Amino acid sequence: MSTRIHLCREQFQATPFTLLENAAFRVELFRYPAGVEAVRISNRRGYAIVLPFYGQMIWDAAFDDRSLTMGNAFSQPLPGSSIIDTYGCFAFHSGLLANGCPAAEDSHPLHGEMPCARMDAAWLTLEEESVSLSGECEYIKGFGHHYRATPAVRLQADTPRLQIEMSVTNLAGAPMPLQYMCHINAAWVDQGRFVQSIPDTAFSLRSSIPAHVRPTPAWRDYTAQLAEQPQQFAVLDRPELYDPEIVFFADDLAQYGDMLQFELHSPEGYALMTRFSSQQFSHATRWILHNADQQVAAFVLPATCRPEGFRAAQQAGTLLSLAPGETRHFSVETGLL
Repeated sequence: MSTRIHLCREQFQATPFTLLENAAFRVELFRYPAGVEAVRISNRRGYAIVLPFYGQMIWDAAFDDRSLTMGNAFSQPLPGSSIIDTYGCFAFHSGLLANGCPAAEDSHPLHGEMPCARMDAAWLTLEEESVSLSGECEYIKGFGHHYRATPAVRLQADTPRLQIEMSVTNLAGAPMPLQYMCHINAAWVDQGRFVQSIPDTAFSLRSSIPAHVRPTPAWRDYTAQLAEQPQQFAVLDRPELYDPEIVFFADDLAQYGDMLQFELHSPEGYALMTRFSSQQFSHATRWILHNADQQVAAFVLPATCRPEGFRAAQQAGTLLSLAPGETRHFSVETGLL
């Protein structure tokens, strides 16, 4: 039997409040100084801080005393309408009508409308071996699209990992486009080594340069080498050349099997991991950035297409379409190996 606890905004105050606690889990509610509500779910291995009414971002996560979250300049989540207003979280839901970096012919915000969406409802579900935070958001526009998004974050007892889920249902009478990426901003791992269940040759360097990227001569020389020999990018050993960002794509993932696993191994002996099904996510992106303000080693971002905007996916034939009443479900496991 599971127990559902519905949450409301009035429950969240500046002083953390313990909502439930047992031998395996503890759930605390609090509000950041900027006004954003947060739920901290802890098990004996670590915790995740989720923003229940703000796109259900996972603001922070740590297990076995190791932070999984990218280095960033944000001391707290800040209210905004675009992910760039508060780019410091561990993970967010990118999409859903459009995803990625908008090109000149696109009109959508960076990574779409879902990252900072105002959630209509949020609730906790307590089961014998897990606690999850779920939510619901209804998107509707006059003469436009109409859908329901239902994200969830789940912690199992005594496990240093999270399950991140998203379900999307088309509520309109016409088909809707769908682009989704589980955007996991993993922590920087100095001298980290990439390991994955797909061939190294599956990754190719991004050839396009988004508007937010400002190339330097050294970066152009380095990426020209990577374009010729992408396999040399196997270890995070040259952070001075990862600004601007370094991005690789892997496409048509189903050819490598169903359940795929990607890892980032530290010389210290631990490893980050992400696991998902290629039947749900046909594409993967690797995003690396290291400068004074941001340090991120997103060793895999599972997605339904490349994050190059709506028109690019449409032209590549990777834009999904949901029929009226149709639902798509996505699930990703991530954390420590």
